[in-house]
Amino acid sequence: MKTISSLLILFLPIAGVAQIQTVFQQKIDSIYNQNRDAVGIIVHVEAPEQQLSWSYAHGLNDKNSSTPLLAEQPVLLASNTKPYVAASILRLVELGKVSINQAIDTLLTEQTRQLFSQKGYDLKAITIKHLLSHTAGIQDYVDDAYFTFVNENPTYQWSKQEQIDRAIQLGNPKEIGKEFSYGDINYLLLTEILENQTKQPFYEAMRSLLKYEELGLNETWFIQLEDYPTGTLPLAHQYAKQYKHNSSEINPSWDLYGGGGIAATAKDAALFFHYLFEGKIIEDPTILASMSSYVLAPEQSKYCLGIFHFDFGFHAFYHGGWWGTDVLYSPEAKASVAVFTLQKEFQHSINPYIGKTFLTLLLNAKK
Repeated sequence: MKTISSLLILFLPIAGVAQIQTVFQQKIDSIYNQNRDAVGIIVHVEAPEQQLSWSYAHGLNDKNSSTPLLAEQPVLLASNTKPYVAASILRLVELGKVSINQAIDTLLTEQTRQLFSQKGYDLKAITIKHLLSHTAGIQDYVDDAYFTFVNENPTYQWSKQEQIDRAIQLGNPKEIGKEFSYGDINYLLLTEILENQTKQPFYEAMRSLLKYEELGLNETWFIQLEDYPTGTLPLAHQYAKQYKHNSSEINPSWDLYGGGGIAATAKDAALFFHYLFEGKIIEDPTILASMSSYVLAPEQSKYCLGIFHFDFGFHAFYHGGWWGTDVLYSPEAKASVAVFTLQKEFQHSINPYIGKTFLTLLLNAKK
């Protein structure tokens, strides 16, 4: 793969848009042909400076049928929902509704305040920034027993309150602001803050704050909570072999209320990252820059505010999702790449490689 990439990098400076698309397509075809158990791969590349807005898919929509996967099919983004929630909160900061270092004690519902205070959490010391960066020291509700329950009860309808209650029951407070501890509970609390500040259901508030209509993000929505977008193709099937999961057979409420929950096409996901980091959503450059600024020392955690910030020889703003979804944006290339692999177990070998390679090629094409 490294040899092929090197050859492509040498080739790209003289390549036109059509040639770049051909190179990308051949690369995906080659990867899929070597990894057919991945079921399907969907990619979208958004690179306006190279005049490129390109979607492609290879594989099957459903591993139990011969129906081909289409590039325009949406998937469940899972934790790739978190950048959307984080950007919505930062929009509230931009609008002067909250501040990034504001304590959360007055921002939550009375019921939630009581639950966490009774457990020993100091809500006057935990800030919005701590929630955004997973440094709030709050025990998450997701553990092995949670996955076991989902496996045994795939149609169970979870409520947000049940998940909050479970987090309270599972553990005790940890030190605030000292350690990265990834947890969906942080983002459930952030969606509660969104609701309390906007007086709207969080998913409606996010749709407005993130300017979906204005930016044409018409195939991005919260599964189960919002209507399926008119004209949108059926969701592709996503799989996790470890848990014998098929996304079409599991009630999405297990991952719905902010830690996950958004469904979108690869194009919409790539466009969201592009619009976000190009200042089309959060317009204040200082607030936008804070989203990709390290909270802890980078050797301790690459997580910022709802986004990872990696150095691949170029800066990459990234998030991944449990169902095999990854989205990357390069400020140097001014380009984003969304990669969805339908079989989760292939996510870490396929998705970052495609994203990193394609962004490298695009950067080389600019030289």
